[in-house]
Amino acid sequence: MKTNAEIQSYSKSKRIKNQILEVVTNPYNVIVLIAIVLLTYLIVLPLLDMISTTFVLAQRDARSAGGTTGEFTLYYWHRLLASELTGKLLLQPLLNSLLIGVCVSVLAITLGSVLAWLMVRTDLPFKKFFSLAVIIPYMIPSWCKSQAWLTMFKTERIGGAPGFLTSLGVNVPEWLAYGPVAIILVLSLHYYAYAYLLVSAALNSINSELEEMGEIQGAGKMMILRKITFPLILPAMLSAVILTFSKAIGTFGVINYLGNPVNFVTLSSQLYMNNKSQNTETAFAMALILICIASISVFMNQKLIGSRKSYATIGGKGGRSTEIRLGMHKPIITIVLILFFIVGIMMPILLLILESFMLREGSYALSNFTLHYWIGDPDPTIMEGLPGIFKNDDFINALLNSIKLTFVTGILGTIFGQILGYICAKGRGKLHGKIVEQLVFIPYLIPSVAFGGIFLSMFSTPQTIFGVTIIPSLYGTFALISLTSVVKHLPFASRAGTSNMLQISGELEEAASIVGAGFFKRFARIVFPLSKGGFISGFMLIFVSIMKELDLIILIMTPKTTTLPYLAFQYANGNSPQASDCVAIVMFSIVFLVYAIANIFGDADLAKSMGG
Repeated sequence: MKTNAEIQSYSKSKRIKNQILEVVTNPYNVIVLIAIVLLTYLIVLPLLDMISTTFVLAQRDARSAGGTTGEFTLYYWHRLLASELTGKLLLQPLLNSLLIGVCVSVLAITLGSVLAWLMVRTDLPFKKFFSLAVIIPYMIPSWCKSQAWLTMFKTERIGGAPGFLTSLGVNVPEWLAYGPVAIILVLSLHYYAYAYLLVSAALNSINSELEEMGEIQGAGKMMILRKITFPLILPAMLSAVILTFSKAIGTFGVINYLGNPVNFVTLSSQLYMNNKSQNTETAFAMALILICIASISVFMNQKLIGSRKSYATIGGKGGRSTEIRLGMHKPIITIVLILFFIVGIMMPILLLILESFMLREGSYALSNFTLHYWIGDPDPTIMEGLPGIFKNDDFINALLNSIKLTFVTGILGTIFGQILGYICAKGRGKLHGKIVEQLVFIPYLIPSVAFGGIFLSMFSTPQTIFGVTIIPSLYGTFALISLTSVVKHLPFASRAGTSNMLQISGELEEAASIVGAGFFKRFARIVFPLSKGGFISGFMLIFVSIMKELDLIILIMTPKTTTLPYLAFQYANGNSPQASDCVAIVMFSIVFLVYAIANIFGDADLAKSMGG
């Protein structure tokens, strides 16, 4: 006969066992656990490996460091932070990176926010046209804009051939053609799209009654903008600052085109050069410094947003939006926007197209125009004897690789992003939701060149657990590029997924659960059908990013896995800018065509997918 104490103890242990069993067998909890394990393996472990690499002495440096290969060392950090090379290796590139990051952030955020306000909150005409036009820069790689910039402004002394303005007799100063001014302007005209997408998403969710109340009280347009609208969109603007600043200090392609000719180097270009010359430890140390800078900016951003929580008056779909009349300023603003569209958006594309038909750079005579770089037969005096791109096996290979990579990575990245977004949306305010959100954001802080270098180092050898190979060596494979691309773009994919899932009321799932629908049935019958529109927008967000990606994959490319951006990069560095332009035009055409189709038939909207 059991005593009451024994019965109570047995009952308590049974209840705890059932609770644990319920947690373990819950499909949602299993998905959360798998997500955290995978994110830890694919993000945290590579980051830890990067950190540890900087403290391990490599064989090539054993003699100069006076140590033994593989032992713990501070040699690389001392070389970077406290040696005679510190100024050249770190300080000057760091100052240059910060200069670029701060200036680009200020210009891009200002431009993007103003455009977003005009598109969303005013009675600006031709909105449908402008709303598509202003996101075109997001579809064009920044390094393509660099090529267009050089076509317009380059000088004979450094460029080897005159640019368009020089050929017309205009004396273009070298500081405008190359160096920090050129880099800042080109990157600002590229990254303003981040601010536009984020701020327009925020403005779309603001109930205009707040501004109308200010107008009733006698406030003017500028006071309403300053006292009501600006505080409400400040969190979105600060998020855009983080995206822009992190991207700007970590970019490589634009620095390669516009900085290298005048020896203007940044940490990202130094990182690439060190990685390329097998100085992996120093390169990773530089990457960690960039990560620290980006992390500090994120911390400051969160503090600023935290102090504005009293402005949490942004409503959902129930909000009403009334356009602000521009009045007598409407024609002037419209003309300025048209000029901006022509000069800042159409001009780079037209310049690339123009140069692609020029046999020799800098000569604008009709006799110099040709189709050789498009469909020409091999000529030993042109492009090292290579045929035009449409007759070139390298181009066909790169085109197929790019299409395959964008669709495979886009689909996988979007699926994972929607799942992670579901976890983040359902787990908001809970520990597991916060853990997933923090883990998935880490790849954004890591410079793309360094991220590619980490995965190259990690997956060049087989991955084993207890002596059993779970992942073979991926060096030189399409799988490595796909894996690197998916993980690197998880922050965007997850953001799009979170934005999508937050629009689906939890009451729908609760109602289905009450009538006995299981987790997977609820997900298949309710969550997925309602999230199809957001799925397409999330796919396009990744598709556009992957198609134009250069920095991330530049270190892991092989002739077999070459993509269009890398082929264009090779042509440009091989003194064949016309062929590079041809490749860039094809690449942009694919992105624009796919986005237009998705926008018309699938209601794809990049602004919605950035609004999480």
